[in-house]
Amino acid sequence: MSTKKSDAGQSTQVRIAIANISGELVVETNSSVADVKAAVSTALAGQTPLALQDIRGHEIVVAADKIGFVDIGVAADRRVGFGVL
Repeated sequence: MSTKKSDAGQSTQVRIAIANISGELVVETNSSVADVKAAVSTALAGQTPLALQDIRGHEIVVAADKIGFVDIGVAADRRVGFGVL
């Protein structure tokens, strides 16, 4: 029995700032960093909505003209305990 949520590989964490909103949208997806970057570039170039699917299968859609910035990175494993880093 494994304690990890996903043994298939690392997920990608995407933070999206939405124009005129102080908070950020945080999405964890199984797509690669390159795939997310390509989707963002395509949405911004064509002024089409950015559509991403999170790790639970939910679809997130953001209008391209409302995107302030996008931060893409590999999600880090959460550590539990009091060990030395």
